[in-house]
Amino acid sequence: MTTYDSSERPPLTAVQRKAREAERRADAEQAMREHLRAQKAFHDNRERLKAERLAREAVGKKP
Repeated sequence: MTTYDSSERPPLTAVQRKAREAERRADAEQAMREHLRAQKAFHDNRERLKAERLAREAVGKKP
């Protein structure tokens, strides 16, 4: 039986490595989806605010 020092981790099996890789990939994909969703919301809000500002400025400049 192999013993490991308490500061060492036992090596992962191939199945464990694949499972960890799949989990990390899924986490990364979820993070990218959340980032893109937040980025789109920010862009949409900025465009809405810009349109409102331009409308206010247009009303204020009419003689």
